[in-house]
Amino acid sequence: MDHAAYCTLTRDEIDRYADTIDGADLSAPVLTCPGWTVLALTKHLGVVHRWAAQMLRDGATERLDFRDVDRNLPADPSGYAAWLRDGGGMLVDMLAQREADAAVWTWGPAHNAGWWARRMVHETLVHRADAAEALGGEFTTTAELAVDGIDEFLANLPSAAASFAPNMLELTGQGESLHFHATDAPGEWMVTLTADGFMWGHGH
Repeated sequence: MDHAAYCTLTRDEIDRYADTIDGADLSAPVLTCPGWTVLALTKHLGVVHRWAAQMLRDGATERLDFRDVDRNLPADPSGYAAWLRDGGGMLVDMLAQREADAAVWTWGPAHNAGWWARRMVHETLVHRADAAEALGGEFTTTAELAVDGIDEFLANLPSAAASFAPNMLELTGQGESLHFHATDAPGEWMVTLTADGFMWGHGH
């Protein structure tokens, strides 16, 4: 998928998330994010959208502090679906106005707008799954996007250690391997644990 496709998918996922929570009880607990409610999940996602949008707008070369994000939170929980769409719209507009290789800070291995477009698709998709489970709704996605999500996750996982998941440094071993194989689409991954961390690739 190219940059334009990821921009379109990001917009689609934001709309689907907003549809999922529109008119719902946002106090429902999110079992896949222990200690969070759907409201807290939605705030998190909406702030992440705005955080990325501001860095893309400014061509930031350093991480923007979350405290400096223009949140503009709604006064009433009933306004959060529209709030998410508004912030998501700003994000997609900023992504669409940038070339994929436009320089911007990221926490991942690639520091460009294309990284953010792909990351925001999967950030929004996985939290849509969280919200749907919490609210007793249905969650579906395409096999192609699910496979891409695994690739994206594995590609970014090593960078998480330096950013927000230091326990990633404990993901070591002595050559043990994990094999993942999709059953409904082309997709196969081999993860090998080494003393220096993990390595991964496509293969049997």
